[in-house]
Amino acid sequence: MGRKLDGRSALVSGASRGIGLTIARRLAADGARVMLAARSAAALQAETAGLPGCAFHAADLSLPGAAAEAVDAAVRQFGGLDLLVHSAGATQRGDFLLLDDAAWADGYALKLFGAVRLCRAAWPHLRASGGSAVLIAGVGGRVASADFTIGGSVNAALMNLTKALADRGVADSVRVNAINPGSIRTGRLTGRIDTLARERGLDPEAAARAIAAETGVARFGEPEEIAGVVSFLAGPDASYIQGAILDVDGGWVRAV
Repeated sequence: MGRKLDGRSALVSGASRGIGLTIARRLAADGARVMLAARSAAALQAETAGLPGCAFHAADLSLPGAAAEAVDAAVRQFGGLDLLVHSAGATQRGDFLLLDDAAWADGYALKLFGAVRLCRAAWPHLRASGGSAVLIAGVGGRVASADFTIGGSVNAALMNLTKALADRGVADSVRVNAINPGSIRTGRLTGRIDTLARERGLDPEAAARAIAAETGVARFGEPEEIAGVVSFLAGPDASYIQGAILDVDGGWVRAV
């Protein structure tokens, strides 16, 4: 029995660890040939070795020409492109008054402008294949927080970009959707737990419970749960989903 993404080719950014790597693994398990893209060549090489039919491209996607090079690498490797997943881009938290221009520029360079450049470079190939793009944003774009001004504004911009590109995609037969992860168990979340534990004098378990309680969720999510939604959006069952922004957050966002 064939897998739902057999014969499809994908490019996944931020694929050396965390959510991006888990997405790449899930797409490969569902039959796709995946180009894993991230900064660390060593990490990508190690991960790609266990994914038959997949390849990697090491690049700093915050740089202007890197996105087009990554797309070109995927097209050369696979002969085309059916799916783009942009999962790269961590943004700095902290006191707004202490976040300088460099922190803001860094936050926008990879997550937002990386998305813009990747979508622009991939668009002709996605149009030719009737493919799709999935942008990984975050619930911080919907729920404002004083210590997440950079990430929140970037995620809000990604949601707007998703809607705008989906509008273009109706004419070009390219589906564009976004996912807003909530608190997902990755290295970034572990770092937040450790920081809170130090600040409040808590043990890690208590700090983790405190973060979960503050967002009103029963538990943290797992990277595999985000990857499963990406796989769904890439597959045939999502063929009528266009411009959707899916909050995969355990019920954190309660606004209509």
